Amino acid sequence: MILRRIPGTFRLLLSAALVLGGEEACRAQEIVPPSTKRAESTIAPLPPVGAELVYAAGLCLEEVEQLALFNNPSLRRRAALVGAARGNALQAGLPPNPAVGYEGQQLGSGGLAEQQGVLFSQEFVRGGKLRLSRAVANRERMRAEQELAAQEFRVLTDVRIAFYQALLAQREIELAVNLMKIGDEGAHVAEQLYRAGEVSRADVLQAQIEVENARIIGQNANNRRAAAWQELTAVVGQPLLAPQDLVGDVTAQRPPIEYNAALSRILNASPEISAAFMEIKRAEAALQRARAEPIPNVNVEGLVNWQDNGIGGKPDGGLAVTLPIPLINRNQGAIAQASHELMAARQALGELELSLQKRLATTYEAYANARNQTERYRAKILPAAEESLGLVRTMYGAGEVGYITLLTAQRTYSQTQLSYLDALRALRNAEAQIDGMLLSGSLDSGGSGTATLDDLRNSPVPAGIGVFGR
Repeated sequence: MILRRIPGTFRLLLSAALVLGGEEACRAQEIVPPSTKRAESTIAPLPPVGAELVYAAGLCLEEVEQLALFNNPSLRRRAALVGAARGNALQAGLPPNPAVGYEGQQLGSGGLAEQQGVLFSQEFVRGGKLRLSRAVANRERMRAEQELAAQEFRVLTDVRIAFYQALLAQREIELAVNLMKIGDEGAHVAEQLYRAGEVSRADVLQAQIEVENARIIGQNANNRRAAAWQELTAVVGQPLLAPQDLVGDVTAQRPPIEYNAALSRILNASPEISAAFMEIKRAEAALQRARAEPIPNVNVEGLVNWQDNGIGGKPDGGLAVTLPIPLINRNQGAIAQASHELMAARQALGELELSLQKRLATTYEAYANARNQTERYRAKILPAAEESLGLVRTMYGAGEVGYITLLTAQRTYSQTQLSYLDALRALRNAEAQIDGMLLSGSLDSGGSGTATLDDLRNSPVPAGIGVFGR
């Protein structure tokens, strides 16, 4: 959040430095690219499960998050609305201006009774209405600040989801390259065995089909990475940012998230809850303001005649004090409206708490399932699939098993790896949602909201007050 306060020229330089140079924390993770490490391998399996997949040059998650907090237009719009709410609060508590003018009476009397003077008037607001109006507007400002905080969570959640989507696509591309190597080797062996008369032409065709399937997986992964990059740059607010490798370990294990702890954290720290609480406070202040409205303001008018021909041209003056009498209009309708709006705001807070619990239940189910799957894949299924494929390939090359057995092992290995990546994708998405207070969709009108200054002006306040009123 500090980045948004940096002067414009320096911010541009800092933004370029983040993109091109990166931070030392990310560079500390640099290792030799996995593709270089696997160049001499015959089977070329994926790196051991849990190994970091990082690149010598690229963006890490922390850099991308800072770029997003600096450039995302929805955050700038929300920050502008906070500034508008501050101006609104200032205006709401300002007293009315005095008035001054010319006053003339008995004009046209041939100078016999003419009066020439200066008129002064001032309205004095009573009942603390200015203070209460400013209190209403200040609560609106606080609510706008919480909505800005909620938008920051949405942006960070979207950044993390898109980042891990792109990072997983990078790994899926490597998997596809690995599968194509495996398929090419299988096709080569099948061709040799076919020439020796040990297998049928169908086995050769099946081997070629497996190679093409691996190429489809690779192309899909490239498309998925391109789409994830476009989503990432959109959330960051730099749609023209050139594609580049991302630095990170998508397989890293995190401490497990406990449901009750996550729910307690969300209910206590969610900016949605804070915004709903601020709405209750605003409604309470608005009710107090509505109850103060019947207290009449005092209007004072003063008159100084520098010439009164009716008394020989000598100066004189006059004074008038008026105030309305609340006999019929005692603001009873606005008081009833404000009272019910306060009741609605209190119920909305309870409704939001239940909604968050419901949303967390769904997200936590996806998280628990994905975490269970990734742990089982990592501990049992992936090692078994890789070992099985290696044994079957050796046996197939020795003529001990048929091609159907090899094909089954290759497909099991391929599907197992893809399913593991899908489980990782679901896990990272769920973690990002829980870490982000269940807030996402920063660039969607439904997620980010469409509040404007008019919304601030039209927020529920008692009739006769107005956000900019007295």
